[in-house]
Amino acid sequence: MDAFGHVNNTVYFRYMEQARLEWLEAQDPQYMATDGDESSVIANASCDFLLPLVYPGDLEVRMFVGKPGRTSIATYYEIWSDGRKFADGASRIVWIKRSTGRSTPLPDAVKALLHASG
Repeated sequence: MDAFGHVNNTVYFRYMEQARLEWLEAQDPQYMATDGDESSVIANASCDFLLPLVYPGDLEVRMFVGKPGRTSIATYYEIWSDGRKFADGASRIVWIKRSTGRSTPLPDAVKALLHASG
């Protein structure tokens, strides 16, 4: 929290990260595996802080998935509490090969999942 008792702005990114990790794991636990040569990383993240969150409180993070690209997925977030929106966020998930650190095409299973839900 900051000097005004507001949740620190970096914590908003943690809330969005938790939603993203839970979403990835719900799709397939292998996306959370630390072994293997492919993984996902965040290429960028942003947040528009609309209202200050005050601790303690309950909140809901809503996550939306954009159209997949060749190697990445755009994700969008809303942070809500007490019927009011406190923040809008976004991030880009990029699939990489661990051995090279370079981007790699989205796994077929991820593309199929995203096309089926979109």
